Amino acid sequence: MIVAKNIHKYFGDVEVLKGVNLHIKKGEIVAIVGPSGAGKTTLLQILGTLDKPLKEQDFELFIDGISIKNLNDKKVSLFRNKHIGFIFQFHQLLPEFTALENVCIPAFIGGKSKSETITRAHELLDFLNLSHRKNHKPNQLSGGEQQRVAVARALINKPAVIFADEPSGNLDSATAKNLHNLFFKLRDEFGQTFVLVTHNQELAEMADRTLVIKDGIIAQ
Repeated sequence: MIVAKNIHKYFGDVEVLKGVNLHIKKGEIVAIVGPSGAGKTTLLQILGTLDKPLKEQDFELFIDGISIKNLNDKKVSLFRNKHIGFIFQFHQLLPEFTALENVCIPAFIGGKSKSETITRAHELLDFLNLSHRKNHKPNQLSGGEQQRVAVARALINKPAVIFADEPSGNLDSATAKNLHNLFFKLRDEFGQTFVLVTHNQELAEMADRTLVIKDGIIAQ
């Protein structure tokens, strides 16, 4: 599903990633852990095609069988919209839109039909026990409800992989536990691969595998 080789990244003179190699299988839930500043979020953004590794290094990045290395920016954007979903610590919902509208946005960007998209959004919100909140705006939802809307948005295009950056970092412990369990339910129901950056020890222990990043490399 994901193969990354020799991923390097600098910010100024600081080398944040020092030749990361990893292989994640389809349907796996993998947690990336490590101390603050170790490069976890930077790695996640590169794997998710939101950022680019150092071009001068001979790197490889394959996602769902596609080599990202030689795609231009437009093709990368199209690939990201179709194959990748994102969940962030702060849900990043648009405040002027309802829950249903927020869920639909990636599909509309991808050019999918309005009727197909709305039907899919209703199905996801129902699956996530949010059908009664579909017409509410983010400021009318609890933190857990907002994050479940963000999960539905990540799923709307049926992506092959979902990247989540501290997805439960802004939630209370009970709500966080429910979200963690939801990831495994979604994997079993829809077959998605999940790559999670987290400081939450419980979530890391639940994952199929845990990758520890330290000093810019994956610790063996």
